[in-house]
Amino acid sequence: MMGMDMPMGDMTMGDGVPTFFSLQQMYWAAVGAAVACATAVNIYEKALCKHRLYAGGKFPARPKNFLLRLCATVTAAVREVSYVSPPPISIGSFAIRPPPLGRVILVLSNLVTLIVLCFYKLNPRDEWQYEDIAYRCGFITICQLPLIFLLAGKQNIIGFLTGSSYERLNWLHRWASRCLFVTMVMHMGFWFTSWGRYGYILVKLKTDSMSQTGLGAGAVLFWIVLSSFSPVRAFSYEVFVIQHLLSFTAFITMVYLHVPQEVRVWVWIPVGLYFFDRFMRLSVVLYNNLSIFHPRQRKAGKCNGLWACKAEFTPLPHHTTRVTIVDPPVSWEAGQHVFLSCHSIIPLQSHPFTISSLPGDGKMEFLIKAKRGGTHRFFRHAERNHGLPTTPSSQVSRKSIAIEGPYGRIRPLGQFDTVILLAGSTGASFTVPLMRDIVDQWCGGPRRGRTLRLFGDHGAITRKVRFAWVVKGRSQIDYFASEIENVITCVKNLRENGREDVEVDISVYVTCDESFTSEHHSGSSTTFSQEHGKAEEVGPTAGNGKNSTLQDDEPKVNAQVKTMEKAEVKSTKCCCTGVVEDENVIVHACNCDACGPSAPPKVPDPEKSALILENIASTSSTTASVQGQNDSPPSSIRILSGRPECRSLIQKELELALGESAVVVCGPSSLVETVRDSVVSLSDERAVHKGTGAQGIYMHTEYFGY
Repeated sequence: MMGMDMPMGDMTMGDGVPTFFSLQQMYWAAVGAAVACATAVNIYEKALCKHRLYAGGKFPARPKNFLLRLCATVTAAVREVSYVSPPPISIGSFAIRPPPLGRVILVLSNLVTLIVLCFYKLNPRDEWQYEDIAYRCGFITICQLPLIFLLAGKQNIIGFLTGSSYERLNWLHRWASRCLFVTMVMHMGFWFTSWGRYGYILVKLKTDSMSQTGLGAGAVLFWIVLSSFSPVRAFSYEVFVIQHLLSFTAFITMVYLHVPQEVRVWVWIPVGLYFFDRFMRLSVVLYNNLSIFHPRQRKAGKCNGLWACKAEFTPLPHHTTRVTIVDPPVSWEAGQHVFLSCHSIIPLQSHPFTISSLPGDGKMEFLIKAKRGGTHRFFRHAERNHGLPTTPSSQVSRKSIAIEGPYGRIRPLGQFDTVILLAGSTGASFTVPLMRDIVDQWCGGPRRGRTLRLFGDHGAITRKVRFAWVVKGRSQIDYFASEIENVITCVKNLRENGREDVEVDISVYVTCDESFTSEHHSGSSTTFSQEHGKAEEVGPTAGNGKNSTLQDDEPKVNAQVKTMEKAEVKSTKCCCTGVVEDENVIVHACNCDACGPSAPPKVPDPEKSALILENIASTSSTTASVQGQNDSPPSSIRILSGRPECRSLIQKELELALGESAVVVCGPSSLVETVRDSVVSLSDERAVHKGTGAQGIYMHTEYFGY
């Protein structure tokens, strides 16, 4: 630290005062204890999953003995505390929403531990101890560096032990860096205060190289912390990554020059961790993408040339690109993501995207919403080279693409009694594969993936899957048309063969599509065709109970695409922002705020209600009645105009659950926060595992953004 001319790690500041090295060891003992607790929880969850999947009898997701009930009660209490979010903090016209309380507690625990170690048995009011405190703060600051790098790597040791993927630890990496900044400021502040008594600050900074490198390291760390906040990262993620690497290099260099030889090991450890992570990532990338490592695929003609992966880019409505890699050389699990690099389109960039398909599909598929930067270039390339989605696949050129991954972990959902999946827009890329994976297990299909192999061939014990998807326009439903239809068909066949205990219930909420409202006002409905990515217009049900279906020829498909484009233009003028509180009670949910204050008020009109109940697996579609609809069949799809009332939707399923339930949400932050608040409120209101008989609620959230 500043002014240190001799080894001081083994020195003490008085009787009973630990040495600097001892305090560093104490900090890592606390970190190790926290990681050990999280590892124990991870092991327990894996054992519980195995127990449930192998358990006999009814309702294996319900705890049956005292020990399991006790664990369930403790788990419910911890979840209620960790899931809850403090109220937003308003700053002028801006509102900042604090992170969930569980994260706040974890970060504050780390910060309190650091402050206690910095001041233990020292008096910050005694000006003669300022230098002693400054020395100690410096030793505590330097020993935090390995933790920051442990939390940053893609090949994450802490993540492996605790059952978390790197992206779920990245927020802790950022806050650990901010804690490092706090102790660094304390270290610098006490030195400046000590020097300031003699007017020595400027002299020290001008003449002492150790002080100069320390001040430089502090300035770079300040920039790293400032640039890591979400608004700055989201402004240009590509620029953020480049400057972050350069800033990290400058910071480590200055710290190395600043600290004495006896503590430089704390610098070499993070440098070693960084290069280990890069080496492992490079190894994974080379193995995934070089065809020489996949001789079977080369013999089958699936890999031509040196590069193993070729991707085709298809434009979809709402500025979305479908990227498809046929017969990829890697396997994955539902809910995982990979980093894609296509240097011929976006040079020297790599972006994470969720895999929207399953390994059994024989292809790796992504739905990428075009925003700025690389995603926009993907969409422009797809539009420029491939035209409409109806372009024959034989005429579609393919680009070489690199895969890094897969990454991401989620508890196996097949161990829960009821699974509630909520998605906003392209968040369905995460939730649809999870739904399909459960249904595949019901049907005895292929269940690839490391987690499921660990538990053998036992299928999911889930009884019901509730899926809700919020889309802006009706054309987005076509993204997963064939997948949803296959789910409905599979469940229908299961129930016909005696599996009455399985059920899938699907709702699609359309928020901004005037053509949707007008068409359903006129009495038409929509159903999915077997061909992926298309829809058929179905007229009103005839007297013989069968539908009159339009011919699916090319001119009509092109006309349909043009109609979708017109609908998207209209949707900017009027959006259905009303909340559908009860799907079985039909109200008109369209609220055209953009029409201006002079627009006449909307009056609920059952005849204009945009609600359709469809049973795709059956021979004819079932249209909802004007006044309402009874409980829907187990294999049904509701298409509604408006937004879901998440709390009532989740509550209905929890009240019918006969064991622990899982709530999974992926979408914009507003949807995720609404679902989080609903789960916390319902868990507290229903007194989960507190003698009321209400069963546990596990929640997994995925945000859009970086």
